[in-house]
Amino acid sequence: MENLIKGQRLALSSLVTGNIVQLGLASTGVPLDFACFGLDATGKLSDDRYMTFFNQPRTPCGGVETSAPSGDAAGFSYQLERLPASIERLVVTAAIDGAATTAQLGSGYLRLLDGGRELARFTFAGSDFAQEKAVMLLELYRKDGDWRCMAVGQGFNGGLDALVRHFGGEVDQAAPAAPAAAPAASAIQQAKINLEKRVEREAPQLVSLVKQAGVSLQKVGLLDHRAKVCLCLDISGSMGRLYKEGLVQRFAERILALGCKFDDDGEIDVFLFGKNVHHPAPMALSNCNTYVGQAITRHPLEGDTRYGAAMQAIRAFYFPDAAGGERTRPVTAELPVYVMFVTDGGTSDQATTEKQLRWASNEPIFWQFMGIGKGRKSKSKFLAAFADSDFPFLEKLDELQGRLVDNANYFSVSSPDEHSDAELYDLLMTEYPGWLKLARGQGLLN
Repeated sequence: MENLIKGQRLALSSLVTGNIVQLGLASTGVPLDFACFGLDATGKLSDDRYMTFFNQPRTPCGGVETSAPSGDAAGFSYQLERLPASIERLVVTAAIDGAATTAQLGSGYLRLLDGGRELARFTFAGSDFAQEKAVMLLELYRKDGDWRCMAVGQGFNGGLDALVRHFGGEVDQAAPAAPAAAPAASAIQQAKINLEKRVEREAPQLVSLVKQAGVSLQKVGLLDHRAKVCLCLDISGSMGRLYKEGLVQRFAERILALGCKFDDDGEIDVFLFGKNVHHPAPMALSNCNTYVGQAITRHPLEGDTRYGAAMQAIRAFYFPDAAGGERTRPVTAELPVYVMFVTDGGTSDQATTEKQLRWASNEPIFWQFMGIGKGRKSKSKFLAAFADSDFPFLEKLDELQGRLVDNANYFSVSSPDEHSDAELYDLLMTEYPGWLKLARGQGLLN
């Protein structure tokens, strides 16, 4: 028997001898509703009949049905060869119905069986999660003509209804008439749907990025969050290779994808800085393919690097009443601004930069600094982003005293493409959710 850890994968063909694979499930502490979603190549539940749960215990083909093996509280039985070719993934989930959260779980397990013989087991506990209402436990997926499985163990905010919507299904609404605010909410949702269609049509290379950004936002409860996104790029001469090799262009596309989740206009604001500060037209779905190259052609690389000047220009653009100058009292806005600030070197205006960050702490702007440099080695690729780096001043900004709230975060990378999409978006959400709570508490956000 194999004891699985989170993220571990197994090829079922090398383990299963019969035609039926059984899945046993059990947990303590909090009652769970288990479901299995049959997803197509786009990761969506294109046919609602392939959601298998207590109220729909069998798929039309008989490939999946609810069936608890002996000794288990719940489970599923799989005859994978019966599934239509359109079903490429089966995701097993557990959801809580009520006020409890996954953190209140005791212990639980999931086990794969072949004719009563246990092949593998994945254990989980409430200490593995935070305040989520659901968990993605296991994924069965096709690869090279065979079925494989992967232990997931990923928390998910929202219960079963939220999972259904996440996978593209429809939830039956048998509720009373919606409150007056519902039409606005519906309009926002429709705008997001329209944007998704635009992404597929105008910038198909962003589709997977937008989906991955959504996964990371879902983890921290920000899937429906709205914000303005700004990308601030260093155009000092030392950045030349990164621009020439297309690394900045690809990174910019990843930030545009985040912008597509935070807003529905399909564009992000861009600022460039070296000795001077430039504010080109926004990066949008319609121009994203060649955006960075064209921006650098119009604004060639410069000598010097001035963080403070760039920060002042950004503050003046979003909050012109202070013109980027001193602000000692909080200002309130409907939407926050998320600034992705990218540089590969130190700044020549440190004193100005510190003042700008302190003054900006009275505004609903969050500054995510990313330094591109060697950094200190770490055994963990993910943890390396938090290690001491070549940017002691950025580290100082991250801990700067005299601010209303902590409005900045910093990490370093050896290259803009060092992290996978999933790792990057998780990194970008390290401190932002906490800042949102602080900003609301200080009256920066309605």
